[in-house]
Amino acid sequence: MKKDVFFHWSQARFLKDTLRNKNIEVGDNTYYSGFYHGEHFDELCVRYLLGDPESLKILRANDTEIDRLIIGKFCCFASGVVIVMGGNQGHNPENITVYPFPDKLAELKKLKGDTVIGNDVWLGTEAMILPGVKIGDGAIIGARALVSKDVEPYNVVVGNPGRVIKQRFSDDEVDKLLKIRWWDWPMKEVFAQQDILCSGNIDLLWEIHLRRPAAKMHLRRPAAEKRLGSPPA
Repeated sequence: MKKDVFFHWSQARFLKDTLRNKNIEVGDNTYYSGFYHGEHFDELCVRYLLGDPESLKILRANDTEIDRLIIGKFCCFASGVVIVMGGNQGHNPENITVYPFPDKLAELKKLKGDTVIGNDVWLGTEAMILPGVKIGDGAIIGARALVSKDVEPYNVVVGNPGRVIKQRFSDDEVDKLLKIRWWDWPMKEVFAQQDILCSGNIDLLWEIHLRRPAAKMHLRRPAAEKRLGSPPA
C-alpha cells in the first residue's frame, strides 16, 4: 500500500486535487480520508470504471455510452469506501451460466446508468455502493453498509443489505433544505454561516435563505422540485 498518500488518519484530500479519470465528476470541498487503506480515491474506491484504453477493447464497437460517477459538493468519504461501476460486468443471472465467456462479453455487458452521489453526503468506512445507485443530498451511509437501491435525501442507511433506519429531519425540514441548497451558495457565504450550518436550526437557515437575492428571484418563477439529490452544477 502507498502509505505516503496519507500521513495520518486525520488527514484528508480534496478529490478535485487528485482525480485523474475523466469519467468522475466531483463538486467543490468533497474529500476522501483514506489513511487506513493507503491509496488515492480513484485507485482504490472506484472499481471497474469503464473508459480507460484496456476496458474500451471489450465494449461494443458502436457503444459510446459509459457510466460515469457524479459526486456533489461537501461530501465526506471515509477510508475504504467502495463504489462499484461497470454495470453487470458481463454476468447475466438470466442465462444458464453467469460466466463471462470472452467471445460473448461485449453483448453480455449491461450498463446500469450513472452513479450519482448528491451534496453533503457522508459515507462511512468501507461502505459499498453498487452500480447505478442514486444517493440523495444530505444522506448518511453507515460503515460497511451495502447500498443496492436509491437513497432519498437526508436518510440514514446502515447494514447489509442496506436499510433506512431514519430520516434525519422532518419532511418539512428536508423540503426546506432541498430548496435552500446551501452548498450552491458562494463559498464566502457558506463559510460565513458555519455557526448555523453546524447547528440544528433549520428555521434560521431558511430565514437567511429567503433574504438572499437569489432566493427571491427563484420564488418569482415556478420550478419542478426534485426529491433525489441532483448532480453538482
